[in-house]
Amino acid sequence: MRNLLLILILANVLYFLWGYFKNEPREPGVAVLEPSDLGPPLPMPEASEEELAEDTMIASVGDSGEAADDAAEANEDAAQEEAAASDEEIVLAAVTERPRRSELSAVVGRTCVTIGPFRAMSDADSVQAQYSGEGMRTAKRQENGEIFVGHWVQVRNIPNREEGNATVEVLRNGGIPEAYLVTTDDEGLKISLGLFGNLEGAERVEQQARALGLPADISRRMSNGVFHFVDVALPPGRGAGAMIERYGEEKVKMRGEASCPD
Repeated sequence: MRNLLLILILANVLYFLWGYFKNEPREPGVAVLEPSDLGPPLPMPEASEEELAEDTMIASVGDSGEAADDAAEANEDAAQEEAAASDEEIVLAAVTERPRRSELSAVVGRTCVTIGPFRAMSDADSVQAQYSGEGMRTAKRQENGEIFVGHWVQVRNIPNREEGNATVEVLRNGGIPEAYLVTTDDEGLKISLGLFGNLEGAERVEQQARALGLPADISRRMSNGVFHFVDVALPPGRGAGAMIERYGEEKVKMRGEASCPD
């Protein structure tokens, strides 16, 4: 009996010790689980028709946005390629057109000059013959109308011829030998002191007459009639300087290529 009681007490002590060590708190760590420990997978809920339609719309919008971005990038690349091609075409066109312009200038000339007016046709014929003989293309034409002749210096309001002759003597003795009496329909008797192509010469004579106590003035003199002109096409590299020296600035006018003679 005594031995049985000791065995029961020993069994209780061992059970107590086993339970104590089994329930002792463990230190924190990572638990590794096996798939079998998780149990069977849970069933997924089926989506409704509205949710499917909404998901489809969102996907379509996303795809269209990506497509729009791709299209924009493609258009930008195409525009850059087109601009580069356009610049290349412009450069090529400029290079290919240069010889054509040079050839055209060699045939047509860079500019055209009009020489005139001439009152006598023979003067225009002489000018045309000269430059045609030098290999230039020329054309002669005539115009009817009023043309500037020069700056006319006069002393007006001469009362009679006797007083006019006396005034002419004063002017000639004062250094104006060109003075002479003239009569016009609109103004009657007056004294002409000369006709000048440039205004400076006319003003110089006017001041001389005023220094002698005579009221001289300057007016533009115009003339009506038939006037002759010669158009000359200048070849490349040829200027009009020699023409201006020969005929004067008032008779040499520069014109555009469109007005050159054929």
